[in-house]
Amino acid sequence: MYAGEAVKIGMIIVRQRGTKYLPGKNVKRGSDDTLYAGKDGIVRFSNKLKKLFNGKQRQAKVVNVDLAK
Repeated sequence: MYAGEAVKIGMIIVRQRGTKYLPGKNVKRGSDDTLYAGKDGIVRFSNKLKKLFNGKQRQAKVVNVDLAK
């Protein structure tokens, strides 16, 4: 899915190996790291600084589903 596209519950947003994209609001992660829509809405991508276990930070891509109005 692309940013701005409408999704329904259970639709696949991103298929991935590892966690290149992190699940955000209204997004669920499957056992194979696939990201699914948790609610109906619009897909939105954003960046966030994530702290690693060794104290460093990395830029993480986060996938959110905003509720449609």
